[in-house]
Amino acid sequence: MAQDNVKWVLDPSHTKVGFSVRHFGITETDGFFKDYTGHVKAEKDDFSDLQVTVNVQIDSINTNDAERDAHLKADDFFNAEKFPEMKFESTKLETTAIANEYKLHGDLTIRDITKPVVFDLEFAGIVPKDPFGNTKAGFFISGNINRQDFGLSFNVLLGTGNLAVSDKVKINIPVQLLKVA
Repeated sequence: MAQDNVKWVLDPSHTKVGFSVRHFGITETDGFFKDYTGHVKAEKDDFSDLQVTVNVQIDSINTNDAERDAHLKADDFFNAEKFPEMKFESTKLETTAIANEYKLHGDLTIRDITKPVVFDLEFAGIVPKDPFGNTKAGFFISGNINRQDFGLSFNVLLGTGNLAVSDKVKINIPVQLLKVA
Protein backbone atom coordinates (compact mmCIF):
# COMPACT_ATOMS: atom_id res chain seq x y z
CA MET A 1 0.00 0.00 0.00
CA ALA A 2 1.61 3.27 -1.11
CA GLN A 3 1.68 6.28 1.17
CA ASP A 4 1.05 8.82 -1.63
CA ASN A 5 4.35 10.66 -1.25
CA VAL A 6 3.89 10.92 2.50
CA LYS A 7 5.88 13.57 4.31
CA TRP A 8 7.53 13.02 7.64
CA VAL A 9 9.41 15.43 9.92
CA LEU A 10 12.11 14.79 12.48
CA ASP A 11 10.72 14.43 16.00
CA PRO A 12 13.21 16.55 17.98
CA SER A 13 12.38 14.95 21.31
CA HIS A 14 13.33 11.51 19.95
CA THR A 15 16.08 12.34 17.45
CA LYS A 16 19.71 13.21 18.15
CA VAL A 17 22.14 14.58 15.57
CA GLY A 18 25.27 13.27 17.26
CA PHE A 19 28.97 12.90 16.54
CA SER A 20 32.21 11.85 18.20
CA VAL A 21 35.91 12.36 17.50
CA ARG A 22 39.11 10.97 18.95
CA HIS A 23 40.76 13.40 21.34
CA PHE A 24 44.53 13.20 21.83
CA GLY A 25 44.31 9.77 20.21
CA ILE A 26 43.34 8.19 23.54
CA THR A 27 39.65 8.99 24.17
CA GLU A 28 36.57 10.16 22.33
CA THR A 29 34.73 13.42 22.75
CA ASP A 30 31.12 13.43 21.69
CA GLY A 31 28.54 16.08 21.05
CA PHE A 32 25.33 16.87 19.29
CA PHE A 33 23.41 19.67 17.64
CA LYS A 34 20.28 20.88 19.43
CA ASP A 35 18.68 22.88 16.61
CA TYR A 36 17.84 21.18 13.33
CA THR A 37 14.96 20.57 10.96
CA GLY A 38 14.39 17.77 8.53
CA HIS A 39 11.79 16.11 6.42
CA VAL A 40 11.43 12.86 4.57
CA LYS A 41 9.31 12.00 1.56
CA ALA A 42 8.50 8.37 0.83
CA GLU A 43 5.85 6.53 -1.14
CA LYS A 44 6.75 3.00 -0.07
CA ASP A 45 5.88 1.53 3.32
CA ASP A 46 9.46 0.32 3.84
CA PHE A 47 10.91 3.78 3.02
CA SER A 48 13.05 2.22 0.28
CA ASP A 49 12.41 5.30 -1.88
CA LEU A 50 12.97 7.91 0.79
CA GLN A 51 14.22 11.41 0.07
CA VAL A 52 15.79 13.24 3.02
CA THR A 53 16.67 16.87 3.67
CA VAL A 54 18.18 17.98 6.99
CA ASN A 55 19.32 21.47 8.01
CA VAL A 56 21.44 21.85 11.16
CA GLN A 57 22.17 25.14 12.95
CA ILE A 58 25.89 25.19 13.77
CA ASP A 59 25.42 27.57 16.69
CA SER A 60 23.48 24.83 18.51
CA ILE A 61 26.52 22.55 18.92
CA ASN A 62 26.85 21.07 22.41
CA THR A 63 29.81 19.02 23.67
CA ASN A 64 29.11 19.65 27.36
CA ASP A 65 31.94 22.21 27.51
CA ALA A 66 31.13 25.87 26.78
CA GLU A 67 34.76 26.78 26.01
CA ARG A 68 35.14 23.91 23.53
CA ASP A 69 31.76 24.73 21.97
CA ALA A 70 32.87 28.34 21.44
CA HIS A 71 36.08 27.09 19.77
CA LEU A 72 34.08 24.75 17.50
CA LYS A 73 31.86 27.68 16.46
CA ALA A 74 34.93 29.81 15.63
CA ASP A 75 36.81 29.95 12.32
CA ASP A 76 39.22 27.17 13.39
CA PHE A 77 36.32 24.80 12.86
CA PHE A 78 32.76 25.60 11.70
CA ASN A 79 32.82 29.44 11.64
CA ALA A 80 29.16 29.59 12.69
CA GLU A 81 28.96 33.33 12.10
CA LYS A 82 29.85 33.05 8.41
CA PHE A 83 28.43 29.55 7.81
CA PRO A 84 25.48 29.21 10.22
CA GLU A 85 24.04 26.02 8.76
CA MET A 86 25.08 22.61 7.52
CA LYS A 87 22.84 20.66 5.20
CA PHE A 88 22.35 17.07 4.08
CA GLU A 89 20.31 16.13 1.01
CA SER A 90 19.94 12.50 0.03
CA THR A 91 20.63 11.47 -3.55
CA LYS A 92 20.08 7.71 -3.44
CA LEU A 93 19.14 4.88 -1.12
CA GLU A 94 21.02 1.68 -1.93
CA THR A 95 19.76 -1.69 -0.75
CA THR A 96 22.10 -4.15 0.93
CA ALA A 97 21.93 -7.92 1.38
CA ILE A 98 20.42 -7.42 4.84
CA ALA A 99 16.71 -6.64 5.21
CA ASN A 100 15.95 -3.08 6.37
CA GLU A 101 19.60 -2.00 6.04
CA TYR A 102 20.61 0.49 3.38
CA LYS A 103 23.38 2.80 2.23
CA LEU A 104 22.14 6.39 2.30
CA HIS A 105 23.96 8.46 -0.31
CA GLY A 106 23.77 12.22 -0.23
CA ASP A 107 25.43 15.59 -0.40
CA LEU A 108 26.70 17.09 2.85
CA THR A 109 27.44 20.81 2.97
CA ILE A 110 29.59 22.30 5.74
CA ARG A 111 31.24 25.75 5.44
CA ASP A 112 29.74 26.01 1.93
CA ILE A 113 31.77 22.96 0.87
CA THR A 114 29.57 20.20 -0.55
CA LYS A 115 30.85 16.64 -0.75
CA PRO A 116 29.15 13.30 -1.47
CA VAL A 117 28.85 11.06 1.59
CA VAL A 118 27.47 7.59 2.31
CA PHE A 119 25.94 6.61 5.65
CA ASP A 120 24.61 3.31 6.93
CA LEU A 121 20.86 3.44 7.51
CA GLU A 122 18.81 0.88 9.41
CA PHE A 123 15.03 1.09 9.15
CA ALA A 124 13.73 0.07 12.59
CA GLY A 125 10.02 0.07 11.76
CA ILE A 126 6.77 1.98 12.06
CA VAL A 127 4.41 2.54 14.98
CA PRO A 128 1.06 3.15 13.24
CA LYS A 129 -0.46 4.81 16.29
CA ASP A 130 1.45 5.90 19.38
CA PRO A 131 -0.39 6.71 22.67
CA PHE A 132 -1.05 10.22 21.31
CA GLY A 133 -2.50 9.05 17.98
CA ASN A 134 0.60 9.85 15.91
CA THR A 135 2.28 7.64 13.33
CA LYS A 136 6.03 7.29 13.95
CA ALA A 137 8.93 5.66 12.10
CA GLY A 138 12.41 4.90 13.39
CA PHE A 139 15.88 4.76 11.86
CA PHE A 140 19.49 4.54 12.92
CA ILE A 141 21.99 6.44 10.77
CA SER A 142 25.74 6.06 11.23
CA GLY A 143 28.97 6.56 9.37
CA ASN A 144 32.17 8.55 9.20
CA ILE A 145 33.29 11.74 7.52
CA ASN A 146 36.70 13.37 7.25
CA ARG A 147 36.41 16.85 8.73
CA GLN A 148 39.34 18.06 6.58
CA ASP A 149 37.14 17.53 3.50
CA PHE A 150 34.89 20.33 4.78
CA GLY A 151 37.53 22.87 5.80
CA LEU A 152 37.51 21.96 9.51
CA SER A 153 41.27 21.91 9.56
CA PHE A 154 42.46 23.09 12.99
CA ASN A 155 44.81 20.68 14.72
CA VAL A 156 47.85 20.35 16.94
CA LEU A 157 50.44 17.58 16.67
CA LEU A 158 51.23 16.28 20.14
CA GLY A 159 54.63 15.09 21.35
CA THR A 160 53.27 11.54 21.23
CA GLY A 161 52.72 11.85 17.49
CA ASN A 162 48.96 11.87 17.96
CA LEU A 163 46.77 14.67 16.70
CA ALA A 164 44.79 16.67 19.26
CA VAL A 165 41.63 16.05 17.22
CA SER A 166 41.21 13.18 14.78
CA ASP A 167 40.25 13.88 11.20
CA LYS A 168 37.67 11.08 11.32
CA VAL A 169 34.32 12.14 12.74
CA LYS A 170 31.85 9.41 13.65
CA ILE A 171 28.25 10.29 12.89
CA ASN A 172 25.52 8.68 15.00
CA ILE A 173 21.91 9.76 14.47
CA PRO A 174 19.00 7.87 16.01
CA VAL A 175 15.94 9.22 14.19
CA GLN A 176 12.27 9.17 14.99
CA LEU A 177 9.98 10.60 12.34
CA LEU A 178 6.49 12.00 12.80
CA LYS A 179 4.04 11.59 9.92
CA VAL A 180 2.59 14.97 8.91
CA ALA A 181 0.84 14.32 5.60
